Amino acid sequence: MPSKRKITQRKPQFGNRRSHSMKATRHKFKLNMLNKRIFVPEIGRHVRVQVTARELRTIDKIGLVAFLKRQGITLESLTRRYQ
Repeated sequence: MPSKRKITQRKPQFGNRRSHSMKATRHKFKLNMLNKRIFVPEIGRHVRVQVTARELRTIDKIGLVAFLKRQGITLESLTRRYQ
């Protein structure tokens, strides 16, 4: 069951696997999703979220609050909904 704390807007990509004879079979490129517990100094506590590895690097750089603002999600809705 997927986590309800998923804050990403990203979806898997699709493509083809190619054999030696160049026969194509459909393939799904899944996201590198991680369940993380991130400390938010603005509220003084940890928040559990499910993010991709790439988004985790962005959160480390700019902070969770700024990242959520870019995504159009408020921190209150994230913490209130999943206590």
